[in-house]
Amino acid sequence: MQSAWFYEEYGSSEVLKLGDFPIPIPKANELLVQVRAAALNPIDSKRRQRPLFPSVLPAVPGCDMAGLVVAKGGNVTKFDVGDEVYGNIQDFNAEEKPKQLGTLAEFIAVEDSFVAKKPKNLSFEEAASLPLAVQTALEGFKTGGFKEGQEIFVVGGAGGVGTLVVQLAKTVFGASSVVATCSTPKVEFVKTLGADEVVDYRKIKYEEVDKKYDFLYDTIGDCKNSFMVAKEGAPIVDICWPPSHPKAVYSSLTVSGEDLEKLNPFLESGKVKAMIDPTGPYNFSDVVQAFRYLETGRARGKVVISGFPSSLNNKAYNGFTQLPAAQEIRFPIKPFLTTLSQLALDIIIYASIYFILGRLIILNILLIMSDFTYSLLYSEKDYNTS
Repeated sequence: MQSAWFYEEYGSSEVLKLGDFPIPIPKANELLVQVRAAALNPIDSKRRQRPLFPSVLPAVPGCDMAGLVVAKGGNVTKFDVGDEVYGNIQDFNAEEKPKQLGTLAEFIAVEDSFVAKKPKNLSFEEAASLPLAVQTALEGFKTGGFKEGQEIFVVGGAGGVGTLVVQLAKTVFGASSVVATCSTPKVEFVKTLGADEVVDYRKIKYEEVDKKYDFLYDTIGDCKNSFMVAKEGAPIVDICWPPSHPKAVYSSLTVSGEDLEKLNPFLESGKVKAMIDPTGPYNFSDVVQAFRYLETGRARGKVVISGFPSSLNNKAYNGFTQLPAAQEIRFPIKPFLTTLSQLALDIIIYASIYFILGRLIILNILLIMSDFTYSLLYSEKDYNTS
């Protein structure tokens, strides 16, 4: 068994529990990785708060990780036991349901195509902060068809994705100018990322920006307002679903170890840097506190978890066990039963209402018929009398 954070029902961060969870068996194309660090993402909170995807409960949250390969499936040739790797293990665009076992556990199984070897100059914490955010950032440039030499306006330049969009714009995609928004305390920080100009949204409104840009990249879902800084016909990319402006195009991400490999030279040279929120890294025992902070929306960079028990006490991996039987469940039982009970109650209430209304209607019809018959009888009597 291993230590893991999991939830058995949907709700706030308070539903998270720390307990024992079985170690998975890697399939033929998978690696078994001892997690040394993980990063939290907004999607982790959203999945826990409500069933966005057909998740299996109990569920261990987490997409991003960096760690050590301790075993591998028979078809894996690219990696060896002992390799240091990093990646995003959850592909929400795939036909299969998301993995039950996320990265907030000591050991995880992941497809070999989802990971890359960790850049040598990065710590496990720095590497873990990158995968989902950098894959999202890359996809937005591709989705919008960014062209070298264009001027880009980035909304939300201090967030987990925004910090990477600002860096990638010049370093990888050749932007001629990068302008980004953030709040007052983060202005100098965003400048260090390479932004030519920083717009403090607490002081300057979009309509007060005195220039139009070739490419608008909105990382916070505010394109219903930010659209006005884009040139006529310029691409407007929104990574939040659904986009809040009709001309905006939604951009998701492609989970790919190959994309991470292509970025490794930029990371190893220091041209692109991992940005960890200064309140972290949080210890593995403080996951609830880390989620609370993430959900305030005040993070600067990524919220990272380290200090996993197996890495602190040199816990050895010593064999496979099966995932819990709950893995075979096709839908969350507790929310389903709650919904079913509510549905049954609704049916009973509405049936009772219709029954009462039906009786009243029948009674009214009988009364009308009675009055009609009575009037006919008396009118006939009056006629005969006359």
